[in-house]
Amino acid sequence: MKQDWSPDSWRRYEARQLPEYADEAALRATTDELAERPPLIFAGEARALTEDLAEVARGEAFLLHGGDCAESFAEFHPDNIRDTFRAILQMAVVLTFAGRMPVVKLGRMAGQFAKPRSTPTERQGDVELPSYRGDSINGIDFDAAAREPDPRRMVQAYSQAASTLNLLRAFAGGGYANLRQVHQWTLDHIASSPWAQRFTETADRIGEALDFMEACGVDPATVPQLQGTTFYTSHEALLLPFEQALARKDPLTGDWYGSSAHLLWVGDRTRFDGSAHVEFLRGIANPVGIKCGPSLDPELLLRLLDTLNPAREEGRITLISRFGHEAIHDGLPPLLRAVEREGHPVVWSCDPMHGNVVKTAGGLKTRPFERILAEVRGFFAAHRAEGTHPGGIHVEMTGQDVTECVGGAVAITDDRLGDRYHTHCDPRLNAAQSLELAFMLADTLRDQAAFGPDAKSNAA
Repeated sequence: MKQDWSPDSWRRYEARQLPEYADEAALRATTDELAERPPLIFAGEARALTEDLAEVARGEAFLLHGGDCAESFAEFHPDNIRDTFRAILQMAVVLTFAGRMPVVKLGRMAGQFAKPRSTPTERQGDVELPSYRGDSINGIDFDAAAREPDPRRMVQAYSQAASTLNLLRAFAGGGYANLRQVHQWTLDHIASSPWAQRFTETADRIGEALDFMEACGVDPATVPQLQGTTFYTSHEALLLPFEQALARKDPLTGDWYGSSAHLLWVGDRTRFDGSAHVEFLRGIANPVGIKCGPSLDPELLLRLLDTLNPAREEGRITLISRFGHEAIHDGLPPLLRAVEREGHPVVWSCDPMHGNVVKTAGGLKTRPFERILAEVRGFFAAHRAEGTHPGGIHVEMTGQDVTECVGGAVAITDDRLGDRYHTHCDPRLNAAQSLELAFMLADTLRDQAAFGPDAKSNAA
């Protein structure tokens, strides 16, 4: 299936959502430069993620996938990286403790710099300019110079991704993720949240378990799994010239990998028949995600699975459902049945963010927290009814104290959205809301475990 593939074979297919660069020579010089840069991730790491996701597909682990809607150059700061990593660690500990299974931690970090847009241009008053497509393509300021796609932005995106990955690896393996530090993971600005108190209670129980191990003669300091964690990165493989420039052939296996992230996904707007983005992902050996929304016909999904995973390798494909809190009840089950009928081994993950965007009277986009929770509940209910495994959650979130999504225990209201509305694209959960979601998921995982493995027959 891959004999007719090459890193540039996508150019023979229809490519949507790509910018038009005015200077082709500058684009070519930039991608040539990137092709000489070191890979951001390594083939062995991507294979390890595939193995971890295979456990999720078998129901032996849970996937926690979270991070920025769109990373920006302006907000690049080690504190922001640390705080988002810390919020993900908190969520993972809550889910691990509740579900009694490993949690695979996958960040929308170190590469999420390009975004698809519903329209190619944006109008303000009498002025119409190209839409903002992410910092790796153009600038967010509404002026002609900023909105002109600039290929040199890809080099800055690469450098920022490399620095972010370096810091994430240090946090994951350098002691920051040590379970003895679990009490230190609560961010100061959420310390008064009721969910922070519940997290403290969970941390106390973990500390007691570690003390018990030590009393029994097992030194937690000698157990690698307790001293650090494995953290992977991901982004939408939207900007194909960038992805092609970072494709690398593994000298050990001869397989091609996308070295820009451990997992790459294709979005709702680029997963059509004859898609250049699907063609690129077809040839790389990384795990691949597919966004699944209301417009996805089950037969198209099966064709995509046959194209992207003809060998039916466990852990290769993650299906990320994004329907909205109302549409998921009717939209998800036909996809579950089609995939189950054909026997494709996939990870099913729930994105409760993208289908729940609303605009306030003031014109700001937001995502009501109750709608997010409702879609998660609908996701688990659909899987329970079909006897399939709800494998993960995919959320846009940040460790910063932002006010972008209304609701939750922190009670953000429409009139408070403007207080700290910092996103470059869509609204994100803040740290307190993310922790609240984790505890709701934890309760759901407990219920699922109590429901037992015969979910389909019992539901019937």
